[in-house]
Parts: sequence; structure tokens; C-alpha cells
Amino acid sequence: MPIFPDCSFGLPSRLLASVALLGLISAGAAVAQTDADPVLAKVNGQAIHFSDLKAVAETLPPQARTMPPQQLYPMLLEQLIDAQALLAEAKKTGLDKDPEVQHMVQMAQERALESALLNKVVRPQVTDDLIKVRYDQDYGSKPGETEVHARHILVNDEATAKKITADLKKGGDFAALSKQYSKDPGAKEQGGDLGFFKKTDMVPEFANTAFALKDKEISANPVKTQFGWHVIQTLEHRTSQPPSYEQVRDELRQQMVQAAVQKEVAEARGSVTVERFNMDGSPVKTTETAEPPPAVAPSAAAK
Repeated sequence: MPIFPDCSFGLPSRLLASVALLGLISAGAAVAQTDADPVLAKVNGQAIHFSDLKAVAETLPPQARTMPPQQLYPMLLEQLIDAQALLAEAKKTGLDKDPEVQHMVQMAQERALESALLNKVVRPQVTDDLIKVRYDQDYGSKPGETEVHARHILVNDEATAKKITADLKKGGDFAALSKQYSKDPGAKEQGGDLGFFKKTDMVPEFANTAFALKDKEISANPVKTQFGWHVIQTLEHRTSQPPSYEQVRDELRQQMVQAAVQKEVAEARGSVTVERFNMDGSPVKTTETAEPPPAVAPSAAAK
């Protein structure tokens, strides 16, 4: 049973009694005056505390968490009561003694312990202060990178590219010639315009020429790349500004979490003894390996 049913945020009529129970709770302050963690219900004597509701609320989607507590908490309380009732029924029928269920419980407990360990180890390494330090190292202390705004006309052969270059020298319109000749469908619709890009964004032959040209200058000779022959015009140079902290904070946080998890996993693996077996359970011979071949890392940037 989902702990937060997919329903309208209106309060079901069966929860009105619970509203009276929790009605004045805004953020826990009302009950904190008398009991830091009050009991809100009991199911066969098993207490459900206010902290249980708060813990469940923290797992909800952001939209659900914006609901007023006096509306959200009673709904969650009913769900927890239902869950405790189902748990009692499962135990009554002996499911807690079922070997398959016990195995599932053990696996869930092991996953919970893994998560708890990683949270304990990783959280102190990914604080807001440490993320800001990482930002300063990766972005704040580095100068901006040069970018150019360029456009091009891409054709299959050098002769056509040279003809286009000659037409441009006679005053031909770059955008019109791009629409007439270029085989780059994306840039063709924009008159050959590629926008701003960094040198590493393009293949070297193209980038070297585009960055060497002055503003408004057209390449004297066509440039050959794996895609064909290019007539290039550089429109503008600029120095890009690094992204703001807010723009990259979540990305940096994720990178730091992944690095911390990988480090902890590596240290944990180094402290245990691992024995490997084949899929049929037989021992792995010294000439065999139970690990798949390493994956080929994707290119850092598509060219």
C-alpha cells in the first residue's frame, strides 16, 4: 500500500477525527510544549509517534510536502495505522515465520545497513561548505575560456567550397549561400550559424581555423574534416564566464557523493576476503575470471 495515495489533496472524510487529534500542529511546535515526541495512535499497543509521521513526510515528493501539516499529517497517520494493521495480520497468519519472507526481511535489513553506513560516511564529506570549496577550485579560481561565434557552409567537395568562397569575396550573402549549398541541416536553417562554442567542442581542423580567424573574417581556403569541406566565418570572440555556484551546486554535490561512495566501497572491499565461484557453483580456476571485462569509457565529448 502506498504511504501517500495518488489522490486529490482534499482531506478524506474518514480522517476528520484525526484532524481533531493533530489539528493545531504547524511544524511540531504545538506538541513540543508538552511532549517532544507524542504518541498519536496505538495499534494493538504498538505506538505511532509524531516522529514517525515526520520521518514519512520527509520521504514524500516535494509537491506533497508543501501541504499544510494539519492536512498532511492526519492522512499519513491513517496510512501508518493501516500499515500496522496489515503487519499485525501478517504476523497473525505466520508470514513472519515463512522462510522466503524472512529472506526478504534479511535482504531489506542488509540494504538498510548499507545505506546507513554510506549516509554516515558520505554526509560529512558533502556539506555546503565543502561544495563551495570544490566550486572555488573547479570554477572560481580559473580564468574564463575563450569562445567564438562562427558560421559555416558544409559541402561534399573542395571545388564547390572554393566556388562558394569566391562568391563570398564578391559580396555574396553567407546565409543565402548556406541555405543553397550546405549539407548541415541544423546550421543550414540558421544560415550556417553555429552560435558560440569552445575550441574543444569542435573537431581540431575546424576549431583551429575558426579560432585563428579575426571577427567577421572568412577562411581564405576551405577546411577539410571528416564531415566534408567547410567554408568558415568567425563572427565574434569572447571570454566565457564560469557558471554561478547555484548553477552547478547540485552537479558538484552529485559528483562528490559518487566519489565518496566509490572511496568507501573500495576501502570496504579492501578489508574483506572475497572468494569467487562460477555460475554453477564450482570454484574459479586461476585462468578464469568471474568478473566481466571492463566497460569502454564513453568519449568525454562528442565530436
